[in-house]
Amino acid sequence: MINPMTNPMTKRVFITGISGFLASHIALQLLKSGAQVTGSLRSLRKSDHTRKVLESHGADTSKLSFAELDLLNDKGWNEAIDGFDYLIHTASPFVTTMPKDPQELVKPAVEGTTRAINAGLNAGVKHIVLTSSMVSIAHGHGHGHTAKLTEKDWTNIKGDDVSAYVLSKTLAERKAWELVEAAGCKDILTVVNPGFILGPVLEKDIGTSGGLILKMLKGGFPGAPNIGFSCVDVRDAAALHIKAMDIQEFFGRRILASGEDIKLVEIARDLAKAFPQYAKKLPTRQLPDFVVKLVGLFDGDARTASKSLGHKHNVDYAATEQLLGTPLISNQKAARDMAKSIIDLGLV
Repeated sequence: MINPMTNPMTKRVFITGISGFLASHIALQLLKSGAQVTGSLRSLRKSDHTRKVLESHGADTSKLSFAELDLLNDKGWNEAIDGFDYLIHTASPFVTTMPKDPQELVKPAVEGTTRAINAGLNAGVKHIVLTSSMVSIAHGHGHGHTAKLTEKDWTNIKGDDVSAYVLSKTLAERKAWELVEAAGCKDILTVVNPGFILGPVLEKDIGTSGGLILKMLKGGFPGAPNIGFSCVDVRDAAALHIKAMDIQEFFGRRILASGEDIKLVEIARDLAKAFPQYAKKLPTRQLPDFVVKLVGLFDGDARTASKSLGHKHNVDYAATEQLLGTPLISNQKAARDMAKSIIDLGLV
């Protein structure tokens, strides 16, 4: 790995999983601000493509470089992060269809977080920002839970709505806090807990959340299950990671990067208004719960959805908007901008 020459005052930021949906937006904002950025990839064969994607959205990539790292392999972690001021760890597996063996998600999430945090501590970085998820906060509380979710809440991993993905994010975040507390430097860490991430995609590899909107636009759902999401626009989520690097008031804390809860059927109905040419394909009617449960007997996505039927997340995001400095982008705008970017890329 070769780092580009930079002004001594330039922020030096290492981002794991830089080709991911959220990470690419973080890199884009950082590069536009003049920061030096190095991002990890599972294979450097993807580096040229990642550079071109960022350039196509206005980034100056003269201060961008790459390192090859694997969440499940110790090789190269300490060397890659040595010399950086900040570490943003976003890399973690994200799927909607759950594997039969939860360890397929838990192992890379927990081991990758362990490697990233330890490498950041060994490198003496000024601050570490970890991408966790609202799922490490919002699950396992039962259907009757109506109290506002705060940074003090944790998912009960024994809950009946805890999937392999929820388990992986919860255990990975727990591990991060355990490591920094054991090192006696809890304040070196800030955790950002995004809800379901919407907003414009940057390339044709649109990721899991983009894949859901694409499937909706293409008529892939006969109707919408009675599930809701605590959502965040990717541009806000990226900005929160960057602001969290330097604002000491939020050191040692969790940032609930999520606004108002919105049902899937509400997203579909709003998209039908915004893009009437796709209205007939969008799932603008809500499916009865028993239908979703029945389909879940032989469909993995429906089985996952059936665990969250009727759940509503009431999130206290006052501190989030305080850190951001502006109101969060609305769910409707985030979903519309994601759909528009997918349409503009010719994917539907």
